[in-house]
Amino acid sequence: MLKEKNSLPLGITLGIIVPAVGFGIFYGMYELMESAGWVNSSGFRPMFRERTCAILAIALNAVLLNFYQKRYLQNTVRGLVITITLLVVAWLIVFGKYVF
Repeated sequence: MLKEKNSLPLGITLGIIVPAVGFGIFYGMYELMESAGWVNSSGFRPMFRERTCAILAIALNAVLLNFYQKRYLQNTVRGLVITITLLVVAWLIVFGKYVF
C-alpha cells in the first residue's frame, strides 16, 4: 500500500506519524530541561508545554512538505496538506481556549 512514493495514503500516514513522534521527542526534551533546572513552567498560561510541543510537532510536517514538493510528488503533498489542516483544526479546538 505505501510502496508508491507518490500516493495519498503515504502522505496521510507520514503526516500522522511524524508529528506523533515529534511530540514525544519535544515533550521528553522539555521534561529533561525542566528536571535539569533550565526551564521553569511557572508563570505561563495553562497547558503551555503541551501547546508548544504540539504546534512544533505539527510544524515538522513542513520539512516533509518541502521534500515531497521539490520532487513533484503531488499526491503525497496532498495527503500531507490534508493531515496538516486536520491537525491544526484539532489544535485550535483543543488549545484555542488557552490562547485567546
